[in-house]
Amino acid sequence: MLQQSFPNLQTWIPPGQAAFVREWDPYALSYVPTGQECPPFRLDGLLQPGAELVLGDHLWQVHAAPGHDPHSVILFEPEARVLVSADALWQNGFGVVFPELEGERAFEEVASTLDLIESLMPRIVIPGHGGVFDDVTQALALARKRLDSFIRNPQKHAQHAAKVLLKFKLLELQDVAYPVLAQWAEDTAYFRLVRERYFPERGMQAWIEQLTEDLVRVGAAQRDADRVLNA
Repeated sequence: MLQQSFPNLQTWIPPGQAAFVREWDPYALSYVPTGQECPPFRLDGLLQPGAELVLGDHLWQVHAAPGHDPHSVILFEPEARVLVSADALWQNGFGVVFPELEGERAFEEVASTLDLIESLMPRIVIPGHGGVFDDVTQALALARKRLDSFIRNPQKHAQHAAKVLLKFKLLELQDVAYPVLAQWAEDTAYFRLVRERYFPERGMQAWIEQLTEDLVRVGAAQRDADRVLNA
């Protein structure tokens, strides 16, 4: 999203991921464990929390925004009060809190990041997913409501995370035979981790079938005979 918003911007990343990009470690960068594909890219600079950098004609602040990922950052331009929020805040939520899936406490960090965003008082938000929006108060309220529901019921967050990973694969493939999709999920480490930690009583194939049907039910996928299509 940042590259789309600022097409002349070089590739900047949070410092915690620098070594993994320099050596291109798709396992440490989570691509292999989550079953995703990403072509290697180069590292041009680091986004250090607390620093400022010039993008275009404006000076942007770099803020740490842990939660979705412990190394996440957001960018804020205080003059126009524009926030590039990445996965810390969307119009209807925020990114999957991956550390929680791995047994690390991170919901509190999500709450702190939402508080930080509120304190910046952004006028416009450019999120990592979805359209640009300006009703930040409403977005924060929705995010906090969602966070509260995940804190009360971590299984709800885990189920949501698994559906997100499945949907991302459908975005990549667009049209796939269901047995192929189900086998991909069974072979993907994160699906095994989530099922074993949160749904040990469920068989893998039955669980993947349920996740697929949930995506169909909410209009995020379509089922045509033995194929699954992105929607």
